[in-house]
Formats: sequence, C-alpha cells, structure tokens
Amino acid sequence: MTPEETVWIVDDDRSIRWVLEKTLEQEGIQCRLFDSAENLVNMIDKEQPSAIISDIRMPGMDGLKLLEKLQKDHPYLPVIIMTAHSDLESAVASYQGGAFEYLPKPFDVEEAVSLVKRAMLHHRNARPSTDNMEIEAEPQVDKEIIGEAPAMQEVFRAIGRLAKSNITVLINGESGTGKELVAQALHTHSPRSANPFIALNMAAIPHDLIESELFGHEKGAFTGANTQRRGRFEQANGGTLFLDEIGDMPAETQTRLLRVLADGEFYRVGGHTPVKVDVRIIAATHQNLENLVQKGSFREDLFHRLNVIRIHLPKLAERREDIPKLARHFLSRAAEELAVEPKQLTKETENYLTQLDWPGNVRQLENTCRWLIVMASGREVLVEDLPPELLAAVPHEQPFASWEEALKNWVDNTLATGQKGILDQAVPKFERIMIETALAHTGGRRRDASLLLGWGRNTLTRKIKELNIDHAEHDED
Repeated sequence: MTPEETVWIVDDDRSIRWVLEKTLEQEGIQCRLFDSAENLVNMIDKEQPSAIISDIRMPGMDGLKLLEKLQKDHPYLPVIIMTAHSDLESAVASYQGGAFEYLPKPFDVEEAVSLVKRAMLHHRNARPSTDNMEIEAEPQVDKEIIGEAPAMQEVFRAIGRLAKSNITVLINGESGTGKELVAQALHTHSPRSANPFIALNMAAIPHDLIESELFGHEKGAFTGANTQRRGRFEQANGGTLFLDEIGDMPAETQTRLLRVLADGEFYRVGGHTPVKVDVRIIAATHQNLENLVQKGSFREDLFHRLNVIRIHLPKLAERREDIPKLARHFLSRAAEELAVEPKQLTKETENYLTQLDWPGNVRQLENTCRWLIVMASGREVLVEDLPPELLAAVPHEQPFASWEEALKNWVDNTLATGQKGILDQAVPKFERIMIETALAHTGGRRRDASLLLGWGRNTLTRKIKELNIDHAEHDED
C-alpha cells in the first residue's frame, strides 16, 4: 500500500492509538502512529496519508491548531477530530476549522472504521486545491447545551455543519427539550451572529394579533394602532427570526409567510409600501407537520420551504445518561443566581432522577433543581428531599443495551448505599448464574457444561461444592 493509502493517527493516549491501529488493520487499512501533532507536522511535507485521525486536546499543539495548519497547507486532506469532551464547543470548533468529521469518545469501532473509509474515499475523489482556506476565528459558544448522549451528538454535528450557512432549519422536539437554545446556537455560529436573534412563539400570541406581531402595522391600521410599529421581521433584519410552535400558525398567516420566504418582502398591516428584509428563518414545533399537512391545517408548500434541514431533539427520557450532568449544571447555576451555597446530589439521588420519565423534559429538570436549591435542607440532596410529585412517580425500569451496562448500574446503586467489599457479593452470584445456566443448557451434564464455561471438569465440581449448588440432578459423568 502506498503512503497515500495510509491513515495517520495522532493522540497522546497510547491505548487509543493501539485500538484504532488494530481495528483499522483488521480492515486492511495501513496506519502510522504519532504521539504528538508536532511529530506529524514534521512528517507531512515528506509524505502524505489519505486521512488523519487526531485527538482535539493534546500537550503542545492541539488538534484544532493542527487542523488549522493542515487546512492551510493541505486543504484537500480529510481530518477526523476525536474528543472525549463531547460538547457543542468541540463539535462546532471542529467543523468550523474544516474537519471532515467529528468522532466523540468513547467511540464505536464500527463507526470509526466507517468514517475512515468515507474519508479515504473522499480523498481519492477530491481534487487537490492550491487555494488556502480561510479559517474563521472560533466563536463564543453557548455552553447551555449539554449532552453526551448519541442523539445529542447528532444535534451538535448538525449545528457544526450549519455553522457557515444561512439555510432554513426546522427543529422538531417535545416541549421543554431546548428548541430555542438550539435555534440560538444556530444563530450564534452563523454569519449572522452580529445581527439580531428575534424569537416569537406562535402558540403564545392571539391569532388576530399574529400578523401585526410578525409584519408590524401602520398608524391607524386598526383600533388602538396609534403609531407605526415595526414587526418581528423588520426587527430581525440581517439576523435570524425564530418561529416557535410554527404548527399553531393560522392559515392566513401561513400564506403571508410563504410570500415573504419567496420574495423577501411584505406589507405592514394597513400599509401599501413593500418592506424588503433579509432574514434567516428557523422554525420549531412539537407537532408532526406531515400529519398537519395531510389534515389540511398546514400548507404543504410552506412545509417544504421550512423543511430544508431538520434537526430532531430527543426527549430527556431518550438521553438518560445526560441527566446527572444536566442536574449538576442547573443546581450550580441556580445557586449562583440566588447567591446561595451550591448543593450536590448523592449518587442514589442521581440514579433515582435518571430512572424517571420527565414528561416536561429538560425544562422540568431545570425547575426541579431550582426547587431543590430553595427547599432542600442539607447541602447534599437525598432522594427524600425531592419534590413530592417526583417521589410519587414510578421510576422507569431502564432496559440495558448489554450485561456490562446492567452490571455497572448494579455497582453504582450498591456503592451509593455505602456498602463495601462488593466483589464478595458479586463474584459468587456471577459464578452461580454461569454454572446453573450452563448446566441447564447441557441437561445437567458436567463434562459438557465445563466445556461451555471453559473450565476443567474438576474446577466445575469444586465450584459446585463451594457455592452449595444443588447437584443431585446433575450427572457426575
């Protein structure tokens, strides 16, 4: 394989380099390893790979600085950025720096292989350019969006990919999932960030006032219109207009909105002079707009105008692993706002909160944390300190993707009770389950069961005696 068909891996963590190397070599992909970005830079002018995988945070030159240099000198070379810091800041910075893809740790090896193969294909098909690519300064990042769950990583990826775009976006998600935060992040990381971000909730405005709110009105347009008023479109000129709960927009307003999206101009209510605006639209809804289109309550042509790029926000119950981190963030922020001592959740309380269904999503969790800052008596928040409605809720029986995940949950819960020496509990139970299940599979035949377990027959016999497993029904042969 030629140097152009190799993948270079740079990470100061030897174990990550080893895992990636072994995984890719099993797929027939040759690798070259570097423990620092500086070492890679020293080699890049002598020979070049077809793709690079780089950690984002390393001593000396970090992944973003490396990415910037590679984009300047080798803009056609695809770079995959890895990070254990699975946040919006890392995703946006990676994509704005020109990364081919963003890979949060811990990563799925199959996903990593798929990304590398795509990057190599991209490199083979790409036409090298001699033009330097201009790297924008890293923007200020909204740190309110927290999420390490895979579904949230997809949201971060979308925001990162849309960072240099003015394209229309439709956000789907239940109430309380953070649709406006995502809209604000899309605006903050767009070319329009220096201009206004204006939000309007369709469900919060009386239907007969929506057109006036959106498009403004002239003096005397209706009773009480004593002065000319600029609407939200004019206020957002040059920036972003966020239309929340777009599914509640009246039919006649939908028609006017469609014209604005098509022509970029409108008339104020009672006006005769067209007003031209340059506004990016981000819409959001908790409803299924396709169903509303089928029912005839939402214009199909408007739906297609809005549905250029769609971002789905998961409900909190679909990202349970994020609940402890979110709760800690909300507790800290509420304590700071109220100028009181911060409080911490015990591990048992975190586990309890993680198992609840949270119909109000992130907003409900945030309000719960505010309540706890005021009402919980101690510095440590116990389960019994939670609001009565949460104590009355039935914890969700969480399905586990693997037995390792279930075991980890048991360890977390057991340690949270203050127990020690838990291996003395776990190992005998583990061995008993393994032995009894293997014997059940073999109809009680120890010789066959020992083969299934990978033990010698004498070891199995000894374990049966040690664990006092009823062996009357098991063959000695």
